Amino acid sequence: MYFIALATDYDGTLAYNGTVSKKTISALERLKKTGRKLILVTGRELPDLKQVFPEMALFDKVVAENGALVYTPASEEERTISPAPSPDFVAALKKGGVKPLSVGRSIVATWEPHQATVLEVIKKLGLELEIIFNKGAVMILPSGINKATGLAAVLEDLRLSPLNVVAVGDAENDHAFLKACGCSVAVDNALPAVKDTADLVTRGARGKGVEELISKLIKQDRAIVKKGRDGILLGTAGGKDIHLSPTDTVLIAGSSGIGKSTLATALTERFVEAGFQFCIFDPEGDYDGLQGAVRLGDGSSVPTKQQVLDLIEKPDTNVIVNGLALRVDERPDFFADLLPGLGNFRYRTARPHWLIIDEAHHLLPSRRDDTRAVLSLELPGTILITVHPEAVSADVLSLVTAVIGVGPTAKSVIQTFCRETRTEPPGQMPSPKGDRVLFWRPQMGKKPMTVKVIEPRQSLRRHSRKYAEGQLDEAGSFYFKGPDNAMNLRAHNLMIFAQMAEGIDDKTWDYHLRAGDYSEWFRHQIRDKDLARETAAAEKDKTLSPQESRKVVLDAVRRRYTAPATAPEE
Repeated sequence: MYFIALATDYDGTLAYNGTVSKKTISALERLKKTGRKLILVTGRELPDLKQVFPEMALFDKVVAENGALVYTPASEEERTISPAPSPDFVAALKKGGVKPLSVGRSIVATWEPHQATVLEVIKKLGLELEIIFNKGAVMILPSGINKATGLAAVLEDLRLSPLNVVAVGDAENDHAFLKACGCSVAVDNALPAVKDTADLVTRGARGKGVEELISKLIKQDRAIVKKGRDGILLGTAGGKDIHLSPTDTVLIAGSSGIGKSTLATALTERFVEAGFQFCIFDPEGDYDGLQGAVRLGDGSSVPTKQQVLDLIEKPDTNVIVNGLALRVDERPDFFADLLPGLGNFRYRTARPHWLIIDEAHHLLPSRRDDTRAVLSLELPGTILITVHPEAVSADVLSLVTAVIGVGPTAKSVIQTFCRETRTEPPGQMPSPKGDRVLFWRPQMGKKPMTVKVIEPRQSLRRHSRKYAEGQLDEAGSFYFKGPDNAMNLRAHNLMIFAQMAEGIDDKTWDYHLRAGDYSEWFRHQIRDKDLARETAAAEKDKTLSPQESRKVVLDAVRRRYTAPATAPEE
């Protein structure tokens, strides 16, 4: 499920003349049985609501007094989120002849045409209050309190994102909470201004409209939303915007070092802008320093499953699960242990909205026999990133709804995907050039297209943690051997390299320096051309003593990789 909750207004939406019909009650019960939450959002005061609506226990939460009071029917707990009315204010209204006048825990309410008197009293007393209208009703509340703030308090209690809520209403005071939700709906009897801004308008009025909405929600879930309403911009093709949907499973593949992580970084920036929560599984430290996210784990410590689940409990917290401390052969077991708990959490909350699984061929490899067991039936809102799509589980690839081929091997990415999933390959495919990628939706029956993808506003030092603290394999490590192969000291990351470089004798240091071994390693194994270039300059400078050249090279390494996170970058 994508939409986890229904938030509905009472008068004029759920109820007609203050009463909710049996058919509407039955519809609410049907929705409740699907596992979704019910939230009532009303301007009424709680005692009045209890009297006219005995079935209120159906709802998980109630927002009363137009956002000022939160009530939990199951426990009968009441919580005000704004101060009580000023006695002087109430007394002044009575003295001014404002009748009828209702005073709640926070709200003060009357009817038109008393708004002029109310406004005059507010100004005279210098109070920070707002007047909210609701089809003739005049509600006075502390500034900033409305149905949207009340709903936000309720969703925080339920650990739900407003993006996963469908809201339905009919009047002026419903605008705020309708606008705050992932899908806004107006019943047929709603004011024209409410209909104009809603994503969907029901054919039926009041309770019948809610019944109609519930039927659609149960059958279609997110499909009730207008196309592109919550899509994430991937880029442009032929002058048109191309979006990814929160229900997509996306494969991003291509050769190493040609922009897969860069594209994923740009997408995370769009997630943040749209309010989507994301979680990145980062085996090699590609996303160290990513803005808007909290990192768990580093080169020496592995995050626990409970740490991950505790962090994602907060809807506004994005998480990077750093797996640098895991050996390659440990990664599948770690992920297999975590995925069921994460899947269960997503089933209950539809969060995190997006998962990014980098090095997917390590975490979900084809060689494992239990991949299907640790997978849910689908992976909505998931981005799989890999150099080797053929090494990813076929069960996982079968869930993919969008393929993005990056770099010179873009066509072969789609060909490999088709071979592994036994999908009919497309005919002719264009060749992406420059900053374009090859984009294809296998189920759509259309040809792949080249898309000019969005660019990130931030730049990441690719694999910086991996190279600084991780465990490079034997082939990728540096070996201090000396001129006569008298030693064989292996540096499996840059931190170890720096420590060894400080301890070896000048003859050994100078031997590798003059042979150009350091810049060669930085260029081809660390893949840092700037570091290699700066090091090569020191290697060629014959005027430098071993101590001086050692300082130049190690300063360059530490400045880029092993300096504290707070150190400024060049």
